Amino acid sequence: MENPDSDKEKDFKEFLNPDSCQILANSILEPSLAELSLEDRVQFERQGYFCLDSKESSPDKPVFNRIVTLRDSWAKMQKKG
Repeated sequence: MENPDSDKEKDFKEFLNPDSCQILANSILEPSLAELSLEDRVQFERQGYFCLDSKESSPDKPVFNRIVTLRDSWAKMQKKG
């Protein structure tokens, strides 16, 4: 749906992707990630680009939000070709 606000009968949360929140507990991170600032963006291998969550993150428990996914555009081009 282009504009969830156009349906006044439903709560906007009904339009959210149920897979939009994935928690990966006990993940092992590179030590340098502890030095990131809120402005930094990083690529997690084969996953996408991420930034620190400004509200939920703490030095002892970093929380990352995915901002861009990685797509296999080469495979799509091969299928079209």
